[in-house]
Amino acid sequence: MINKKGFTLIEILLVVAAIAILAGIVIIAINPAKQLGDTRNAQRHSNVLTIANAVNQYYIDNEEWPGTIDTGGTCGNELVQEICKTGYTCSGKTNISNLVLNQKYIVSLPIDPLGGTSDGTGYYITKSTNDRITICAPDAEQNITISISR
Repeated sequence: MINKKGFTLIEILLVVAAIAILAGIVIIAINPAKQLGDTRNAQRHSNVLTIANAVNQYYIDNEEWPGTIDTGGTCGNELVQEICKTGYTCSGKTNISNLVLNQKYIVSLPIDPLGGTSDGTGYYITKSTNDRITICAPDAEQNITISISR
């Protein structure tokens, strides 16, 4: 009498299929793309808040805004200019690099998690007619707008 022990090919295929189905369910439940988007949006919100705080503190100390900030636009509007990266001579962008002089208000201007543009931070700034500043991140993911007004 021969006693053979082991698994049949059918049994192995069933186990592999069950593991694949469970792995697929877990990946869908975790949704890594959404998780990464949420993480980048949280960073954008933090960056917008950091810029707004630095701009506000500069205004309190100097009684003027840092740089020439366009008036009348809203986030996503062509009247709103992107904030220029530190160290660039940006045409068509808002230069508020005096915030980083001697690292008094901010160590460096934050850049969007996906990199911004070649000479821009990816964040935009505008001033209302009643002198309220709005900083926004129009490239936020998952159809949300990140914006802070002060």
